[in-house]
Amino acid sequence: MLNDEFKSSLLERFLRYVQVWTTSDSESADNGNQPSTQRQFDLAHILESELKSLNFQNVQITKECYVYGFLPATSSCETIESFCLLAHMDTVEEVSGQNVKPQLSKCENGDTIIKTDGTTLLGADDKAGIAEIMTAVEFIIKNNIPHGAIEVCFSPDEETGHGMDNVPLNLIKSKYAYTVDGGNLGELETECFNAFKSEISFTGISVHTGTARGTLVNAITMASNFVTNLPRHEAPETTDGYEGFYAPMTIEGSIESAKVVLFLRDFDMTSMEKRKSLVETLAQSTALSFGGKAEVTHTQQYLNMKDGFKNRPDVIEKLVAAYKKAGVEPIFTPIRGGTDGSRLTEMGIPTPNIFTGGHNFHSREEWASLNEMQKSVEVLINLCQNKE
Repeated sequence: MLNDEFKSSLLERFLRYVQVWTTSDSESADNGNQPSTQRQFDLAHILESELKSLNFQNVQITKECYVYGFLPATSSCETIESFCLLAHMDTVEEVSGQNVKPQLSKCENGDTIIKTDGTTLLGADDKAGIAEIMTAVEFIIKNNIPHGAIEVCFSPDEETGHGMDNVPLNLIKSKYAYTVDGGNLGELETECFNAFKSEISFTGISVHTGTARGTLVNAITMASNFVTNLPRHEAPETTDGYEGFYAPMTIEGSIESAKVVLFLRDFDMTSMEKRKSLVETLAQSTALSFGGKAEVTHTQQYLNMKDGFKNRPDVIEKLVAAYKKAGVEPIFTPIRGGTDGSRLTEMGIPTPNIFTGGHNFHSREEWASLNEMQKSVEVLINLCQNKE
């Protein structure tokens, strides 16, 4: 469907976006700051300008760094129900997203692979999604394709789990939406993990190490022992599919005070409650065995969005039709993580997730397939053309 002009536009956009440093900061986000890093505004301003150049209406950047734009329906399409397309601007903090130097390589099958130089991540998560949305709306506008009203929203801080904390629901009028934040060609995601963050604080007793026998209680040792005793076969690196896990994210502290941040993930809420209970039991038994104290706080991050589609099966049906029209067979896979769509679905706006053609997210080995990115654009164009 895409001609050479729009294929070039897609690639150019993507290469330009990934070179904008937008790494978010979980600690800052947890402290209530949005955006968690001011550098996310750099990409926001670029997208604001591009939406205005495409004659979107009501284009704006909120003070929390959400970019919003509205494309009115074309003549005779005003009765088609509007929908919103979303992607996030930030990249994960575990791997550097500064000074990204994308590398291109041609494949024998005609595909173009975009990867990193090995010193940073690429940022396909989720700048591929942004580039695909922008290319799709540019295509329908420049080709005068009839369409209903379309909203777009680009969010900050998705990687911190705070991407929908201040989503501008006063601007978004659509009753359903689609995130473009998936991976492999054909992935269509309508369910995800239930996600909780557990913070375990250990309190010890500090004395001089030379006279410590029988008195010192080392909080660092307690925290380390706690992590060591988590179920080894229920870790991110030892599970897949519908299996949940315990994921230690940070451990820090001193003899007197130490803290572990743990991510709990499970598709089933009954199993999640068991995970939370095990964390509490293990923390208290660890503290008791060392003579210290432990305190556990659980914070809900997002919930499985599966139930959110029960009353709107048409949202998925429209997406399946758009996939098939693009020659892409839908592959229903559970998200071993979450998206802004997970949170939006909780808020009452059913939001499944579309593939981007990105791979190996959150790593220096991240890469994207231009052919798969083009297919994502075609799916989006088909969605925009969808008639009721």
